[in-house]
Formats: sequence, C-alpha cells, structure tokens
Amino acid sequence: MAKVELKQPIVQAIAEDVKDAASVVLVDYRGLTVAQDTELRKQMREAGIIYKVCKNTMMKRAFEGTDFAALEEHLEGPSAIAISKDDATAPARILCKFAKDAKALELKAGVVEGTLYDVNGLTELSKIPSREELLSKLLGSLQSPITNLARVLNQIAEQGGAENCEAAPAEEAPAEEAPAAEEAPAAEEAPAAE
Repeated sequence: MAKVELKQPIVQAIAEDVKDAASVVLVDYRGLTVAQDTELRKQMREAGIIYKVCKNTMMKRAFEGTDFAALEEHLEGPSAIAISKDDATAPARILCKFAKDAKALELKAGVVEGTLYDVNGLTELSKIPSREELLSKLLGSLQSPITNLARVLNQIAEQGGAENCEAAPAEEAPAEEAPAAEEAPAAEEAPAAE
C-alpha cells in the first residue's frame, strides 16, 4: 500500500471530527509529564472534548476548505488538537486553566465559531463561563423576584389577608407636589368602597 493510502483514513478521521465542531484549539504539548498528559486527557474526555496528537500535515489536509484552515500557519512543531462540538469555549477554558499549573503546555491558536484567535484571544475566551453556568445564573436572576413576591404574598396570607395588613406610611411630598399626593389616596379609596 502506498503511504497516501495509509494516511487517507487518518485525514478523514480528523476531518470528520472537525466537521461540525464549534471550536478547535491547537496546543504545544512538549514537556508535559505522563501524569499531566493523562490528567489533561481525562479532563477533556469529561467535558466531551476530543483531544488528539496528530501530524501537522494530516491536520492541514483535514482543515482544507473549512473555517479551520486559518490554523495552518500555526501548525509548526508538535501539535495536539482539542475539538469541541457543543461548548465553544470549553477547550480554551480547560486548556488555559490546565496551563496555569503545567507551564510546559502552550496554547498556539484556535478557531472558535469561525473566528481565529491567538493565545491572548483564547485566554480572554477562557474567562467566559460555560453555557450551563450562564443559564443557571439567568434562571437564578429570574427566580429571585418571583420568590420574593411569593414570600410577601405568603406573609400577607399568614396575617389574615390584606385587610389586617398595615399600609406603608406615605412619604411626605415636597410642597409643590402636595395636591397630587392628596388626590392619590382618594382615588385609591373609591374602588375599595365598591
């Protein structure tokens, strides 16, 4: 078999991995210990990220005609590739966090949702929380006012309804607005009398 025929399945496998990827990040893994590499691979697997060490020529061929072709200029030296199909910022987030402890790991570049980012760009992207974290914060923000309203309504019910609750003392209005303030209670009392 010719060398091209042997390499073609590897190129196809890489192309298939990046086909619908949200992000692809390149790293230089030289200098990592076996324990560090094992831990990095474990974290990537748990996050649903494909992490592979591939030859640069194979990655170049696999990237041809895709958004990831912009990474070609960064394919020098040993390269590992982190591919995420769901969470676009997950590879950058995990790799940047891991690189803080493992100084040997160096980010090269990445393409996130069609945009090429250098090391500084990837570092900034790594600060963005995951989709799940953002959704939980949004849900918490939405639930807070509803929860507070429910507590107030529950306290009113426990005190025997709105009839037994005291009205909040009205703030004194400035002298110019005094007539408007006097008219407001009269307007509120009319519906209550009906």
